[in-house]
Amino acid sequence: MDWRAKVELYEQIRREYEFGVGSVIGVARKLGVHRRMVREAVRNAVPTQRKKTERPAVKMAPAVSLIDSILELDRKAPRKQRHTSRRIYDRIRAEIPGCTPAQRTVRQYVERRKQALGLAEHEVFVPQSYDWGVEAQVDWYEAYADLDGERIKLQVFEMRSMASGAAFHRAYPCATQQAFLEAHELAFEYFEGVFRRLRYDNLSSAVKKILRGQQRELTARFIAFRSHWQYQAEFCTPGEGHEKGGVEGEVGYFRRNHWVPVPVAADLQALNRKLLEDCRADEGRIMSGHTECVGTRMLTEKEHLLPLATESFDLAEVSFPRVDQTGCAKVRTNSYSVPLKPGSIVEARIYSCTVEFRHHGSRIASHERCYSRLQKIFDLEHYLDVLDRKPGALRGSTPLAQWRAQGRWPESYDRIWQQMIERQGRQPGTRAMVTLIRMGREFGYESLTAAVEQALDLGCGDVVAIRHLLMSDQLQHTVGEPIEIGALSAYERPLPTMIEYDRLLQAVQA
Repeated sequence: MDWRAKVELYEQIRREYEFGVGSVIGVARKLGVHRRMVREAVRNAVPTQRKKTERPAVKMAPAVSLIDSILELDRKAPRKQRHTSRRIYDRIRAEIPGCTPAQRTVRQYVERRKQALGLAEHEVFVPQSYDWGVEAQVDWYEAYADLDGERIKLQVFEMRSMASGAAFHRAYPCATQQAFLEAHELAFEYFEGVFRRLRYDNLSSAVKKILRGQQRELTARFIAFRSHWQYQAEFCTPGEGHEKGGVEGEVGYFRRNHWVPVPVAADLQALNRKLLEDCRADEGRIMSGHTECVGTRMLTEKEHLLPLATESFDLAEVSFPRVDQTGCAKVRTNSYSVPLKPGSIVEARIYSCTVEFRHHGSRIASHERCYSRLQKIFDLEHYLDVLDRKPGALRGSTPLAQWRAQGRWPESYDRIWQQMIERQGRQPGTRAMVTLIRMGREFGYESLTAAVEQALDLGCGDVVAIRHLLMSDQLQHTVGEPIEIGALSAYERPLPTMIEYDRLLQAVQA
């Protein structure tokens, strides 16, 4: 009998005893219950709780000594490398043949033993209050997204205001120092101001070495960045994530509400636009303990933030590599092609998503940053001058293979190339193809592809004809305008007719 039904039965017994039969035995006979229950109901309207009998865990008995020894060893093990009840259950099944206790029984026993050994202490945290514009907390977390049909693990930057509860999220392929600093600037723009104090983990982008207590040896670029934006930085005790519990809790909330299900986007830029929209949408929620929404509190806090810097901080990491024999400059562990002669020294500027090369102050090349190791990234445009002298190297070149893999070399290019070879010969035809590729830099590759396909439809495969098609919208033909002839119309004569001559021709043919 459940608790509610038993309480109702007690009420019926008490009512019958007071206003009905009036005797214990009479109530027992009328309601069909034991006299002992009638006496209990008369004494107290609330039924007494039944004692829970502890049944001996017979199947657990062979595993008790193993569990105790495991938990004793866990007292000396690192906190994050101790046994869970599930892991202990798996070890019991593997190490004690024939011992088949239920997983729930093992979990309950492990919980009791951990409490007895002091391994399951629940720490008490003191709630904190924050003034407007004083503190924000910063952290990275991992998340997955489907970009262009491929599932990719991303590193997501987060900055959370501790007073208003507003947060900014931005995803990157890797948590580099350039991404770390760039995300700070974007977050400051989002909040429309700078917090007086930012609290961090001991992440390598900012901390070079952990010293005694709260002292840290910071990286030079982080010190310069902090000085540029004029805020203070504080760092948590290693292994004590609760010291920045606000941003940790925001990670869980944002992941559950905006990373589930796994987001789908065309590229990383589209995904970050979606994340920004999600941040804006979260401004409408009302947090526990407050009566105003996050957006309203954010507007109040904006008045207390430090103003934005008038100039942005130079986020690039600069190096000066030398161009090798393959026309590449090495940055970190990867090599990127540049349109310079071997032996030249070039300025490489590393950003969060791109690598830019400069020579004599002018930008000469830009590549998407590669986060793998020992890779070579080529651009076919950088080898066009060499291919003019060595046209035979084009067909099997690695830059061409990478263009094909990236979808930058459509099938129509191969067809026009083959026509040029058939009409002009192998080397002259390949040189003509190199000239055709140069037009892509001048007119854009989308226009070039459209012009090549149009030329193939017309049956022409000449470079000059394709250039004419590319410039057709720019050509201006003068059109004569009609004029008023006035009195000269008196001298107008009808056009001559050739009917008589046609008759003579017909007579000769006959």
